[in-house]
This record gives sequence, C-alpha cells and structure tokens, in this order.
Amino acid sequence: MYYFPEQPPYFLLIIGFFIALTSGLALSGTLKVIVQQWSEDNASNKSPSSLKQLFVPFLGITGGVCLFLSSGLEIFGFPSLLALGIGLPVSLLTCLLVWLQLGSLLTFAKREGMQALDLDS
Repeated sequence: MYYFPEQPPYFLLIIGFFIALTSGLALSGTLKVIVQQWSEDNASNKSPSSLKQLFVPFLGITGGVCLFLSSGLEIFGFPSLLALGIGLPVSLLTCLLVWLQLGSLLTFAKREGMQALDLDS
C-alpha cells in the first residue's frame, strides 16, 4: 500500500528555502565585513571571534536546510516521522562538516593571508 499525504507541506518547503536563503545572505554579508576588518586592522581581530559572529547566520542556514530537506522528503511520499528522521541527521552532519571546514579556512586565511586562497595561480 502506498503512502499519499493529504496535505503535502509545500508551504514548509518554501519557508525552509526562504530561511536558508536569507541566512545565507546574512552569512555572506558578515563574512565580507570580517574580511574587510582584517584588511583594515590586521592584528586586533582574531579568528575565533569571527566564528562567533558567523554562528547565528549559520544556525539559520542549518535550520532552513533541515526544514527544506524534511519537507521535500515528505512531499515525495515519506511519512512525516521518517522524513524528519532522515532529514535532520543528514542536514546536521552536513552543516557540521561545513562549519568545521569554514573554521579551518578562516584560520588559514587569517594566518597566511587571502592571497594564499587564490586557486587560479
């Protein structure tokens, strides 16, 4: 027997996408401000305080991605509990790995300079 939801969560899918998109724009703006502060004042700004500034927008991205993924799985026929059981660990693990990579990249950029990140040369 197939599972067909009576009310697919299209609204939650759109809300999750909107949350992730706006939080991503906030993260981008915060990163630009941090890099601009690094170029202006090289010695005073440290990388751990930069990560603290990025935590709230990144948490918004994580929540939006989790909501988007769980709603998308539910639209495609997964029961609600199973969709949340798959979407939550996948999105949390992915966002944790991206957070760790972002932290190491910011530390590397602070230590070596932004020119070390140039992949074209």
